[in-house]
Amino acid sequence: MSRRTSWAEPWKIKVVEPIKMTTRDERERAIREAGYNTFLLKSEDCYIDLLTDSGTSAMSDRQWAGMMLGDEAYAGSANFYALEAAVQKYYGYEHLIPTHQAVAPRTSCRRSHQGRRLRPGNMYFTTTRLHQELAGGTFRDVIIDEAHDPASEHPFKGNIDLAKVEALVAEVGAERIPYITIGVTVNLAGGQPVSMANLREVSAYCRNEGIIVILDATRAVENAYFIQQREAATRTSPSPEILHEICDLSDGATMSGKKDSLVNIGGWLAVRDPKIAEQAQNLVVVYEGLHTYGGMAGRDMQAMAIGIAESVQDDHMRSRIGQVEYLGNSSSRPECRSCGPSAGTPSSSTRSRCCRTSRASSSPRRLSLPRSTSSRASVRWSAAPSRRAATRRPVRTATPSSSSCASRSRAGSTRRRTWT
Repeated sequence: MSRRTSWAEPWKIKVVEPIKMTTRDERERAIREAGYNTFLLKSEDCYIDLLTDSGTSAMSDRQWAGMMLGDEAYAGSANFYALEAAVQKYYGYEHLIPTHQAVAPRTSCRRSHQGRRLRPGNMYFTTTRLHQELAGGTFRDVIIDEAHDPASEHPFKGNIDLAKVEALVAEVGAERIPYITIGVTVNLAGGQPVSMANLREVSAYCRNEGIIVILDATRAVENAYFIQQREAATRTSPSPEILHEICDLSDGATMSGKKDSLVNIGGWLAVRDPKIAEQAQNLVVVYEGLHTYGGMAGRDMQAMAIGIAESVQDDHMRSRIGQVEYLGNSSSRPECRSCGPSAGTPSSSTRSRCCRTSRASSSPRRLSLPRSTSSRASVRWSAAPSRRAATRRPVRTATPSSSSCASRSRAGSTRRRTWT
């Protein structure tokens, strides 16, 4: 396979979304009214929105065309079978349970394993840990120590520390650990990947101990690309092949299609065991909808099926990761450099070092959601843009990313808008 270093965008812009131009005074007033809490800002007041990549992507022309094929039948939608076929082909799991977003499969997963107490994982995602604790479990972090060191340049800071897992099993017994969750990549660590070697080692150990392996596969395609780039044994392997092997080392996965699959809504739980699948199907009927739509419209399932096939293209992922790496390495202030090494879309900076001059009086108030305010997460920037910004040319970036200077996309907009 030929290796290219360019991350030129493998697409062209067809649609742009006009955004509201605001003054610095307007943005300062907005952030004061929000109590300096970026979670409470209105989207229209953020000229550059770094809130999240989740569900903010603009879909491809093929995805929009697929939306017109929506089969909104209550049972047995044709779009469910299209999505099922895409998951089976690229992820390799036999049984699919669609959901409206990733929170729902985590609910099904934790309700299927109530009563056994410990849930180890490589760090955690907030809602994943919450669902585990609501089921009476206790989270244990078994990620390698380097993940907690922002300065570490370990190429796979998402790796599981097998010695920590072995110590936990020795402490409580494998029978008290229903499953281990492996995030590929690790959101809380700034999008850091897990190596194939580590996945093989952990999978072999867990299967020997009778512990189920569940992936948080929200950015598994990104993880596959990092494995391709950073592990010598996989340098010539295409991303779809690596992705399939990642999933082969697990018993199931939860997935938010709002990241890798480039859709605005949707997720799924996929497993190999038909008994677990049946349990989850019964639960999804109670909490989401019938097992062949799980709270999703047929058109959205079709768009996700198409997005899965588009997401695994190496040119797309090269551009997606390349722009994050470029941004992470381009800061002119050394104290504001991203957590190393450059990783996936939720790339992070050491914010405490960047904000030394913050006054205590400007500290954000706690998030207290009013009646109609939806929860918003991560980082938003409402500072004034450069005076030259209005004369600059909008350029479509490869994919939404928490670290790209971008306006928040809506249906019909570009994938992202940034300025060059």
